[in-house]
Amino acid sequence: MNGVTIMLISTIVLVMAYILYGKWIARKWGVDAKRQTPAYELRDGVDYEPAPKGVVFGHQFASIAGAGPINGPIQAAIFGWVPVLLWVLLGGVFFGAVQDYASMYVSVRNKGRSIGYIIELYIGKLGKKLFLLFCWLFCILVVAAFADIVAGTFRGWTVTGGVRSANIVANGAVATTSVMFIVFAVILGMILRYGKFPTWLNTAIALVMLVASVTIGLYFPIYISLEVWQILIFIYILLASVVPVWALLQPRDYLNSYLLVAMILASVVGVLFANPAINLPAFTAFNVDGQFLFPIMFVTIACGAVSGFHSLVSSGTASKQIKNEKDMLPVSFGSMLMESMLAVVALIAVASFAIGEANAQGWTTPAQIFAGAVSNFLITMGLPSEVMYTLITLAISAFALTSLDSVARIGRLSFQELFLDSSIKDEEMGTVRKILTNKYFASVITLVLAFVLTRVGYKNIWALFGASNQLLSVFAFLACAVYLKRCKKVRWFMYIPLGVMLAVSFTALGFTIFNKAKALITATSLAYFGDTLQLVFAVSIFALGICVVIQGLSKLLSKSEADM
Repeated sequence: MNGVTIMLISTIVLVMAYILYGKWIARKWGVDAKRQTPAYELRDGVDYEPAPKGVVFGHQFASIAGAGPINGPIQAAIFGWVPVLLWVLLGGVFFGAVQDYASMYVSVRNKGRSIGYIIELYIGKLGKKLFLLFCWLFCILVVAAFADIVAGTFRGWTVTGGVRSANIVANGAVATTSVMFIVFAVILGMILRYGKFPTWLNTAIALVMLVASVTIGLYFPIYISLEVWQILIFIYILLASVVPVWALLQPRDYLNSYLLVAMILASVVGVLFANPAINLPAFTAFNVDGQFLFPIMFVTIACGAVSGFHSLVSSGTASKQIKNEKDMLPVSFGSMLMESMLAVVALIAVASFAIGEANAQGWTTPAQIFAGAVSNFLITMGLPSEVMYTLITLAISAFALTSLDSVARIGRLSFQELFLDSSIKDEEMGTVRKILTNKYFASVITLVLAFVLTRVGYKNIWALFGASNQLLSVFAFLACAVYLKRCKKVRWFMYIPLGVMLAVSFTALGFTIFNKAKALITATSLAYFGDTLQLVFAVSIFALGICVVIQGLSKLLSKSEADM
């Protein structure tokens, strides 16, 4: 087997899935291009703001992709390339894309409300409160994992024997480029809001800014330690999670849309030109070093096939920017299929290395393995290796940073909603409730807990993140299925994904609880604290999950007239 064959098979499957399956769902659900969307109805210039399809697609794709579809398949490759490829394609089409589209559709039809509000409306207030608490804990895990990944791609130097040694030029270039990317995004936000220029000119300006960011990064790399980068990234996340979406979120996503799509196209073209051999075994074993294919492979791949986090983006931010209901299909369903394609490229990238080859070149993290493999593919086209490696790594960090912006904002909103009561007016709130619902307080408490977990390292929390992520998809399927039941719309194709994800998520959480409890026996001081915090999170998430699922299933299976 070679890379080109896998790429062609995957492309055909995903394109046909969009044309046949995605459009069929849109017809069955009665998508209406003439219906006013929440972006116009509730326009406030902060969260509700209509944006062009391309801008919302860029936001959706960059937010849901993050580092997940790259990290997940590369880590799951220990089971062989065949099971990983099968789950990426089947899961992406019948699980992930359906969930993302359903979440956005239901949100847009309910004034752009989040999945939490959908649960309150159609399952109950208690279900919403439990879901919001779960969602808040989950967002903390996502921020912790992705912030550590981004800080790792920016790390300025290697450490040998506890002492600083060589500078990492590629990381320094990516760090500078990413900083300039953010600066230019703010400038672009002002241009898009107040310039009133034609689309072609805005596009030209965005491309110039993108090229300028990369050029400055290559010539002026920044060398800062991992620990300092972790602090700086959290300061950035705090600011990004509270500013209006037009000031940073939309313009940076506008820039990202070109960078990220270009990265995937370059990766695909690189595979076609290099046609790498697949050196990874087709299948290894059901049990690899104590990790079982079920459920570990499913929760490890996560975002490349199905991710509950996507439902938060689809219903929490993107649904508030949709201009036309017809945009929902390409923005949600299309973004998920493109993410699956990225996961396929990541699988080909890791499979192209012989055993031990990546480590021998100093590429140890999934991001480095992916960037190194793709730059190797592009060398066959005569492109410079250093520039390609920097661009690919920049794109990965852009993925993760965009996810961090979105998930921090969602975590903040979840914490605020947890203490809001629709029966109490703002001016009648007590002092404590006002503090708890303050967006700055909510952001700080969310990010402080995430920062503590970041110091543990993303590898140590990825299993808990993956299991929680899959359980969140169960909530999304449940909430959307209950809404579709109320509206008497087709929903039978959501029941198999719901059942499978129930089995995967609770089994994985059970494994995580057992492993973390066992690890506490021999853990060091730092590891002990990290494992204890994760154990508390895991037990809390498991218990909350049971409660929400019971409430959701009771509504979904109910025969009463009130639920029809």
